[in-house]
Amino acid sequence: MGIVSTVMGFFGFGVGIVFGLVIGYFLFIYLLPTDVKDPDIRPLVEQDSDVLQKLLPEIPLWIKNPDYDRIDWLNKLVELMWPYLDKAICKTVKKIAEPIIAEQIPKYKIDSVQFEELTLGSLPPTFQGIKVYSTEEKELIMELALKWASNPNILVAAKAFGLQATVQVLDLQVFASPRITLKPLVPSFPCFANIFVSLMEKPHVDFGLKLLNADVMSIPGLYRFVQELIKDQVANMYLWPKRLEVQIMDAAKAMKKPVGILNVKVVRAMKLKKKDLLGASDPYVKLKLSEEKLPSKKTTVKRKNLNPEWNEEFNLVVKDPEAQVLEFSVYDWEQVGSHDKMGLNIVPLKDLTPEEPKVLTLDLLKNLNPDDVQNDKSRGQLVLEVEYNPFDDNEIPNDIEDSNSMQKAPEGTPDGGGLLVVIVHEGQDLEGKHHTNPSVRLLFRGEEKRTKPVKKSRDPRWEEEFQFTLEEPPTNDRIHVEVVSTSSRMGLRHPKETLGYVDIYLSDVVTNKRINERYNLIDSKNGRIQIEMQWRTA
Repeated sequence: MGIVSTVMGFFGFGVGIVFGLVIGYFLFIYLLPTDVKDPDIRPLVEQDSDVLQKLLPEIPLWIKNPDYDRIDWLNKLVELMWPYLDKAICKTVKKIAEPIIAEQIPKYKIDSVQFEELTLGSLPPTFQGIKVYSTEEKELIMELALKWASNPNILVAAKAFGLQATVQVLDLQVFASPRITLKPLVPSFPCFANIFVSLMEKPHVDFGLKLLNADVMSIPGLYRFVQELIKDQVANMYLWPKRLEVQIMDAAKAMKKPVGILNVKVVRAMKLKKKDLLGASDPYVKLKLSEEKLPSKKTTVKRKNLNPEWNEEFNLVVKDPEAQVLEFSVYDWEQVGSHDKMGLNIVPLKDLTPEEPKVLTLDLLKNLNPDDVQNDKSRGQLVLEVEYNPFDDNEIPNDIEDSNSMQKAPEGTPDGGGLLVVIVHEGQDLEGKHHTNPSVRLLFRGEEKRTKPVKKSRDPRWEEEFQFTLEEPPTNDRIHVEVVSTSSRMGLRHPKETLGYVDIYLSDVVTNKRINERYNLIDSKNGRIQIEMQWRTA
């Protein structure tokens, strides 16, 4: 009976399954609704707001906020580069994380933690828009709207007490608004020294987590707890004004701050060739370091002497001893007309041993072309004594990364007074009626200083610094800034004209120690000028 009942039970189960599937199929076919209507298709402009919100749940940020710009080109670039970026990022993450893990696991008595799988998936992040801030400092500030729904496979295996457990991260979503600051901007590639990253609001992070192939995030209450914990931890580390700093290069080298002093003594010249048809020449020496905008140093003029002796010393500030060279030229002074060049040569600083005086006897050349046969002709010699003295580590300023850092006034500044520093950066939208060759004229307490003119430019950049030594703070003073244009063309009725001016009161400079602003020019249609001023005390 037992065998018969078992057989009949299986038979009844099979018949019941078949019978139920057949009845279900016929009910599904014959009970379908017959009053199906075609969908109502209308243009988007005719839809109401509720329908549009259902169709477009996420409107791009560049539509909602005019301050943000579209960056479809960047999304396309990231999409094409993503297979390679994925591997590079994962390799960098492993390189950074593995030493940290190796240092931390002994505290928790864990034998090892290893990445068995690490890939960010095939879906790249997308940027909904970008906003760029314009400041007067040497920096670039960007805010991005980042959205990333990815399919990563991050599998981490941990071993402890002879057992192994695996943790897998799946289905990652990240919505964030990072602010990226490139600072300071420097004249060396990639043109910035540091990257600072801050989050402008708490990020949204969502992911799946499997432990021993079980979905941990499905545990009641754990999902929300983990989400809030991640938000709070990330916010504590990187929510603005806190930030992550990534150094790209040494700012001191990038900005080419002073690293030493070159002492040069011009001793004498020998067997110079005269340039004047009648009588001997009147030689003097000009010398400077390459890559410097400062004017050349000059010796005195020795009258009617082809074997002059100077014994004059000069100190030159060195910023890059590996690349800079000492350039010197000997001229024949003329009372009328241009001065004739009698010869030149250079001394590479990399050939000098630090803190070791060296006497050099150098031939004067026509030019620096080694293949020029004119250099074979004798033009005389120049004797120099040179010594390169690098700064000690404690003598190099350590605040070069901060564009707002203040230097002290030099020695000899009057007690109770200070040094007023005026830096003329650039102008914008300058326009003259007859010509536009702008230069800046500064007038302060009867003393006048000028920048060099920039020819045919409505947006000139000067980057020139001027200093005024004062015996007392200029609390009640003002400085007159005037932009003028001059032309040397013959026959012009207006060889000089004013492009605008502004008077700047200095009380704010004394109070704040430093200001850096753009000023609208009076008597100018749209002209502006950027002036930075500092008040340095001893």
